[in-house]
Amino acid sequence: MANLMTHGHKRIICLTTETVEVIYLLGEQARIVGISGYTTRPAIARREKPKISAFTSAKIDKIIALEPDLILTCTDLKADIAASLIKAGIEVHAFNQRSIQGILQMILTVGLLVDAHDKALALVRDLENTIASVRETAEYLTQKPKVYFEEWNDPIISGIGWVAELIEIAGGEDCFANLSSQAAAEGRIIADHHQVVERAPDIIIGSWCGKKFHAEEVMSRPGWHTIPAVQQGFVREIKSADILQPGPSVITEGLKQLQTIIQQWGARQSCSKHWS
Repeated sequence: MANLMTHGHKRIICLTTETVEVIYLLGEQARIVGISGYTTRPAIARREKPKISAFTSAKIDKIIALEPDLILTCTDLKADIAASLIKAGIEVHAFNQRSIQGILQMILTVGLLVDAHDKALALVRDLENTIASVRETAEYLTQKPKVYFEEWNDPIISGIGWVAELIEIAGGEDCFANLSSQAAAEGRIIADHHQVVERAPDIIIGSWCGKKFHAEEVMSRPGWHTIPAVQQGFVREIKSADILQPGPSVITEGLKQLQTIIQQWGARQSCSKHWS
């Protein structure tokens, strides 16, 4: 039994970008034989691994030809792909992490699947230390800024669960935390733009999934000129690859950027009070 438990999977296809990131961080990238075309981390993966899937579609025949012994996927959006591969007799593990804890658990599970449990534990500890450090820094803020996070612009969609958690860790208050528990984007649509105006965010952060954020478009929406974030120039972008792909980068990149923005806001508030 011991021998059976020490080799792990040798030919892995990652239909989701964050599992590629994790396996590379664990030093087990030789096991990967195919990746999603949306993979961004690490950059070398796009150069050295075959791209066999898009966001909600995949080349099933090409995947089977690579003779994988494990497929890693994520979310219900890829359920049809997963079903086809399962019917083809391939082992599929479908993650569905929607929280910081879920992301950390995903890392530990991937570690077990690739015989790198100790490395996965160390990675999780590092990420937990980063979270603790950011949370400690946030305690020095004299007040919590209200943060509006926009994941998409047409229709307007607010941030998903782990984004609301990151905002809280960095010292902010998500204006639409009540919607963040909705896993599906449809549940986070803000049909009435004036709801954002009414909640008067101090900071607006755009992260339009897969495309560039245009601050001027946001600031020119009817009535939005009255929002404190627009008046004070706190309309910023965090690239979707840094905060909307639920892997280690939401902490190493997304959280750190949130921290910088919120701390800049806090510093400006302190200066304003000092000179008033």
